[in-house]
Amino acid sequence: MKNKNRKKFLLYGGVVILMIASCISFYIFIRNGQKEGSILFTKETLPRIDASLATQPLVDAFIENFTGKTTKEIGIEYTNTHPGYVKLINHETDLIVVTEPSEEELALAKEKGVELEVTKVVNEGFIFFVNKENPVDSITFEEAQKIYTGEITNWKELGGKDANIIAFQRPTNSGSQTGLLSLVMKGKPVKVPTTTEQVETMIGIIDVVADYDNGIDSIGYSYYYYANSMYKNDHLKYLAINGIKPEYDTIQNGTYPILTAYYIVTRKDETNENVMKLKEAMLSSRGQKVATEAGYVPIQ
Repeated sequence: MKNKNRKKFLLYGGVVILMIASCISFYIFIRNGQKEGSILFTKETLPRIDASLATQPLVDAFIENFTGKTTKEIGIEYTNTHPGYVKLINHETDLIVVTEPSEEELALAKEKGVELEVTKVVNEGFIFFVNKENPVDSITFEEAQKIYTGEITNWKELGGKDANIIAFQRPTNSGSQTGLLSLVMKGKPVKVPTTTEQVETMIGIIDVVADYDNGIDSIGYSYYYYANSMYKNDHLKYLAINGIKPEYDTIQNGTYPILTAYYIVTRKDETNENVMKLKEAMLSSRGQKVATEAGYVPIQ
């Protein structure tokens, strides 16, 4: 009799353990996400997508989460901000994740009869940086404008040493140059850079300011995520604007003065349901969690 009861106890105990294990597994699945069990797109159904240099890690993270495959496995080849806009306007791609469109890109869209739909996907900050040996730690928003109009030309005007300011710029239609014009200059004329003051790439503008011999008296600009996560250089110092440093928290809480974003851009006449589905997934709580885990500042 005892053996019979013991067998029943073991049987019931096993069933209970299995039920508990199933509940735990289900909880882990729900908590850790639909990444494991909810594939939203296959290689065939994923829309054509492009991204700027600073948003490529974000798009990489979205694609891996939504498809279970890497961009390499999918076969995606990124271009950059301006080529991405051109491809979208010409209907050679379906969706891009980039900085805001420049005046030239908006003019091209108008010329082609295309309306762009621009939707914020993550928050970002536009930053200025100097060589870490530069004694200046903070400038005002108006001083940043005056440096790039050419009104302020010497660091002693900003509390630094007596040295001419070398104000590096990026080419027209690059994402960071568009940011300088729209977020900082706001219609004020930008001084024409010399040949040596114009730097083709974001990597280049960081390197030249970080270099002790050539960058000690210079200033440059970029986006916080790129400079802090993608191409961090310990020889740079990010300038506070109006006394507030560009940091994840100050961008998230909106106290940093030069706030911007990265955007999902599509054509307004887009009819592909998968394009809308991809956009909605990026903006969903799941997509925003993916963005946060990738190091970006979420919008929700």
